Amino acid sequence: MPFPFDITATDGRARTGVLKTPRGDIRTPAFMPVGTAATVKALTVDQVAQTGADILLGNTYHLMLRPGPERMERLGGLHRFMGWTKPILTDSGGFQVMSLAGISKVKEEAVTFSSHIDGSKHVLTPERSIQIQADRLGADISMQLDECVAWPAEEKRAREGMELSARWAVRSKAAFGTRETQALFGIQQGSTYEHLRRESSDRLQEVGFDGYALGGLAVGEGHAAMCEVLDYAPDMLPTDRPRYLMGVGKPIDLVEAVWRGVDMFDCVLPTRAGRHGQAWTWDGPVNLKNARFAEDQDPLDASVPCPASQAYSKAYLHHLVRADEILGKILLTWHNLAFYQALMSAMRDAVAAGRMDAFRSQFRDRQVSLG
Repeated sequence: MPFPFDITATDGRARTGVLKTPRGDIRTPAFMPVGTAATVKALTVDQVAQTGADILLGNTYHLMLRPGPERMERLGGLHRFMGWTKPILTDSGGFQVMSLAGISKVKEEAVTFSSHIDGSKHVLTPERSIQIQADRLGADISMQLDECVAWPAEEKRAREGMELSARWAVRSKAAFGTRETQALFGIQQGSTYEHLRRESSDRLQEVGFDGYALGGLAVGEGHAAMCEVLDYAPDMLPTDRPRYLMGVGKPIDLVEAVWRGVDMFDCVLPTRAGRHGQAWTWDGPVNLKNARFAEDQDPLDASVPCPASQAYSKAYLHHLVRADEILGKILLTWHNLAFYQALMSAMRDAVAAGRMDAFRSQFRDRQVSLG
């Protein structure tokens, strides 16, 4: 295992620790801001770093289409290209197999798809996905290529996707080989079927990965159904390796998942919400478009250690949002990512202090809509 993972404290099923990489430590639980096209939308890498983020996520599908993996390699890889010196995890392109189902075809050998940019044809195999992520982009953590099955899924369809993902896991691991400064994560699939996720987990562990992800969630099943899966799915994975819940989510989703033993997360929600006038706070989401904030001189959330949270009134942010000013998108995105990092820090402290149950209960009680 190239990256030591030290679990420093547990509280029930919740854990806190450090995943050590050559480019820096990743404190867990960790939230990874999404840098889809070599940028976290609306922010500089310095602003992202100031929020407390230890790691970013890059998107293989989008980067392979533009600017292209071979060009990325010639330009020094993703870190150098975007100016981010800390770790980067790249997804495999598997989620786009589902989300772009209308322009993609999945077969045993590969996924073929048409570019959403110019209609050009592309082929993505497990081997090509690893080549792009690890060799061309230079990701610190690469993900196996998988098939993410849309929800709802009948058991037969969920099994097909799980079994294909398991076979692709073998091919991804063979293509990745053994590396000293890079890691590869496998992805558990199986939709909402417990026995399929058990089988998926067993097959992944037979192959052996540096970390394990829970895939096929946050695809429409809803918070309650997701939590039902998380009641059992993380415990099927090795206790001594990181567990990564892909594409999640709202703050309450993160708290519930950490309470159930998940270590890593990514989601576009905080950046997307910020661009559309929504801020996340300890007391719930705030819609800055609403007229009630037109003369509100209080800061957005003085408890969040970020200039966007502390130095600007809600009245000013309301004005920026209503006027569709670029600065409004920047400030709300900055705040949202800072809040998410503050939330992860608070959960790390809660687990270390043995009070995760109380933290979870209090957080759930405070989450209401603030307009």
